[in-house]
Amino acid sequence: MGFDGIWFNEFHFQDPPQAYPSTMMLASAILARTQRLRVGTSIVVTPLYHPFLLAEEVAQLHWQSGGRFDLGIGRGTHPATLAALGIPAETTRDRFEQSYRILRDAWVTGARIGEGLCWPASEISVGPLLAGENVPAYVAGTSRETLGFAARERLPLLLSLDPPEGAQLATYVAILAEQGHDCRLQASSLSRYVCIAPTTAQAMAKLDDLMPRLFQRRLASARAAGRPIDQIVLQDRHTAMARQVIAGSPEDCAAQLASLASSTGIGAARLVFNGNGILATPTALRDMELFAGEVLPALRG
Repeated sequence: MGFDGIWFNEFHFQDPPQAYPSTMMLASAILARTQRLRVGTSIVVTPLYHPFLLAEEVAQLHWQSGGRFDLGIGRGTHPATLAALGIPAETTRDRFEQSYRILRDAWVTGARIGEGLCWPASEISVGPLLAGENVPAYVAGTSRETLGFAARERLPLLLSLDPPEGAQLATYVAILAEQGHDCRLQASSLSRYVCIAPTTAQAMAKLDDLMPRLFQRRLASARAAGRPIDQIVLQDRHTAMARQVIAGSPEDCAAQLASLASSTGIGAARLVFNGNGILATPTALRDMELFAGEVLPALRG
């Protein structure tokens, strides 16, 4: 269809079980079946893994794909997953930040785990696994701590759908001004649901059907994760389009995406056509084909 890449999320121990809990295995299968498409993780929850093993797996995907793998990382805080693996929630911040630095060094210069880190000290070093090469890495997160980490490490952002990226961008820009780091927004990406149809009226009807269903799923997800639900509200159409959704005819969608790029300075978007599983696959594929046939050429032209 002409899309540049595809991104996958990581969720473990779901009930009912998910068919694809491992983003790395799924990426390997897709990269083996394609020649141009990029595959990214949005995200790998790095505190769940030993960084030496993760560094090798990422390097392997880089080698196998000819450099078409994009690594998105995040801290991950789902309490059930952490509990199942015996990882104390209070350690995930250190595990996340330390893990990236070990990964980076293992790829570029070689890494050794010393005393005082979250993993046992290692007598051996790993790498350099990718000397002279580069794995594009991105950070997903909403907290000031994670956004500050991304700024310090000069890593672009994977901005989220929930919460919308407005607060994240404001915090990130403030950190840049305070600390003098380089801005990486051009290399970052934001995310949007897509409701597209041949006419604006048809697309608005699809949006009106989708929003209550997304609202109910947000409530269920918050309850499952132990998060408060009192701040979760059903958005009206105007708010949804301002924060989370591209909706309308092909011409409307192209204009909205161009406006987003202009107003945010962000150079890419991760688009969700199936409501993250709410809509049937044939419906999502038809929408993707319409978008690819009429919106992508307008954006690239």
